[in-house]
Amino acid sequence: MVGRPRKVVGDAVHHPVFARYYARFSERAEPFMAPVRRELVRGLSGRVLEVGAGNGLNFRYYPGAVSEVVAIEPERGLRQAAVEAAQRAEVPVDVAPGAAEALPVKSEAFDAVVLCIVLCSVRDVARALGEVRRVVRPGGEVRFFEHGRAPGRGMRSVQTGLDRTVWPLLFGGCHTGRDTLGALNTAGFELDEYRDLLMPERGPRLPTSYCVLGTARRPAPRD
Repeated sequence: MVGRPRKVVGDAVHHPVFARYYARFSERAEPFMAPVRRELVRGLSGRVLEVGAGNGLNFRYYPGAVSEVVAIEPERGLRQAAVEAAQRAEVPVDVAPGAAEALPVKSEAFDAVVLCIVLCSVRDVARALGEVRRVVRPGGEVRFFEHGRAPGRGMRSVQTGLDRTVWPLLFGGCHTGRDTLGALNTAGFELDEYRDLLMPERGPRLPTSYCVLGTARRPAPRD
C-alpha cells in the first residue's frame, strides 16, 4: 500500500555558517572522496532517493541506469547548491526540502536509498531509518557511507566525549561515533557487503576518520 507524502513546513535545519564551511570543505576533500562516492552509487538503477544530499556532490556519479534521483536536503544554503549541481548531472535529479525523520515522499516508491554522511547529524536515527524503510520497496537497497565507531577504546572515548559536548554544536549536529551498523540492524534492514575505511587513508587519525561503506536491504516478503 502506498501512503501519503509527509508534509514538511519550512526548513527542517538551519545552519548557514556550517553550510558554508561544509560546502568549501567537501569540495577540497573531493580528490579522496570521489572514489568513495563512485563506489557508493555504483550499479544502482531505477528510482533513487538520496537523503541529506548536501551540496549535491554525489549527483555526478550516478550511473545512467538510474531513471530519477529525488534528493532531500533540509538546509537551505546546501539545498541551493544541490539544485545547481542537479542541473549539471547526467541523470534527472529533483532536489526538495525535507527532514530525514519525515520524508516528504510516498511509501515503497524507490528502488534504493542513498545515505552519505547523514545519519551522524539527524536528530533521531531510529525514526530516520524507519522512514527509509517506509519509502524503499521490499527487497530494495540502502547504500550507506557514514561515520562509525573507532575500534580502540581510547579513540572511542574521545568520540563519546565530543559527541556529548561541543562537536554537534560546532558542526551542524554531527556526531562522530554513532553505531551505523547497529542502527541499521535494529531498524530491520539486512546488512549485505560493507567495509570499514579511514578517511583520509593517510595522515593522523581523527575522531571523524572512522567510516563504514556498504549496502543493506529491506527484506522482501517471504512466500
